[in-house]
Amino acid sequence: MRITLELGCNGKLSLPVHYNYLVQGFLYGNITDELGAFLHDEGFVHGKRRFKMFTFSRLRGEYELRGDRIVFHSPPVRLTISSPYGRFIEEFANTLLRREELELGGHGIYVGSIRVHPEPEIGTEMKIKTLSPVVVYSTLQTKEGKKKTYYYSPYEKEFVDLVDKNLRKKYEAFFGKAVRARKLKMEIVGRPGEKIVKYRGTVIKGWMGRFVLKGNKRLLKLGYECGIGSKNSQGFGMVEEIDKEGARN
Repeated sequence: MRITLELGCNGKLSLPVHYNYLVQGFLYGNITDELGAFLHDEGFVHGKRRFKMFTFSRLRGEYELRGDRIVFHSPPVRLTISSPYGRFIEEFANTLLRREELELGGHGIYVGSIRVHPEPEIGTEMKIKTLSPVVVYSTLQTKEGKKKTYYYSPYEKEFVDLVDKNLRKKYEAFFGKAVRARKLKMEIVGRPGEKIVKYRGTVIKGWMGRFVLKGNKRLLKLGYECGIGSKNSQGFGMVEEIDKEGARN
């Protein structure tokens, strides 16, 4: 399930350039404590991994950069949220409709509209563009025994390999069963760009761009719903399906 919010603010909306944590807090702050505790503390488990099974886009609207701040001008500012876990989206949207006062980054905001996206018909090939950077990484060990995070680019073979493995783990965690499917394939369209985001002081590297994914349609659909790659609930890996004319949604 996927929704897009059109947000307004009495005045200009000024946020830190690295605002993912604030948006994530906005999402958690507008669901019940029970659901928030489940997603944050438990989630959907696969081995040692716990998946929150939701993702969100970058904020979209007219803006300018002022030092370490991003200032959005006249509304709307659009935010898209997606999850295969219907309860999360429904509870979040219903809370927004009930509350008269909302807050993001210390600013009072309001919801101008909530758009529910139709479910796309996803087959074995999906042309996508990213709505937030796709993050793919491994934790390596140096010769000194220290842990080091290595972020892969779409030009490295490990990028699509790890996206594939991550999707399979998410599928088993959410549906409770493994999926038998051929390995995911990925084609790069154009020139993807690297994006560096700080999340609570941690530097995270991801990639924005357009790609063609080929594989099992159930895995592709799940990737559309909860994001591809890692750190989806921190605002990474959100994609939308496009056709030759551009975005469908």
